Amino acid sequence: MTRRSRAREVALQVLYQDDLNLGQSPTVGEEFAKARLSDESLLAFARSLISGVRRNRGELDELLDKTADNWSLGRMAATDRNVMRLGAFEILYTDTPDAVAINEAVELAKRFGNKQSALFVNGILDRFIEGHGIGDQAEPADKPSG
Repeated sequence: MTRRSRAREVALQVLYQDDLNLGQSPTVGEEFAKARLSDESLLAFARSLISGVRRNRGELDELLDKTADNWSLGRMAATDRNVMRLGAFEILYTDTPDAVAINEAVELAKRFGNKQSALFVNGILDRFIEGHGIGDQAEPADKPSG
């Protein structure tokens, strides 16, 4: 597992906690992340993912809900829902290449989801990119990798 993959894993765990414990203080997630990531650059990366998903959750949920035909986010497994929020955030708001964001999301789904999670997450995020006119081809060629 790459170092940034580990930071994404911790970010997913915090977002999952947020999802299941509405109203929980953000400091709980901060302490969780600090306890698991000793490298300051990885902690900063995880924090940026967590705060970005938290800040844009309404928009991400709306876009993912529109993308996932016949599925509402509320009907999805909490793990899958948060993996997709994280992947969609990276696609929309970071310099992570779309393919890397999707691959990382699929790997998280394999690790934390059920047998079908990886295929489900991959399919929704692929359609998310296609359905919203998002794609690496429209972004600068010097975009750093995630």
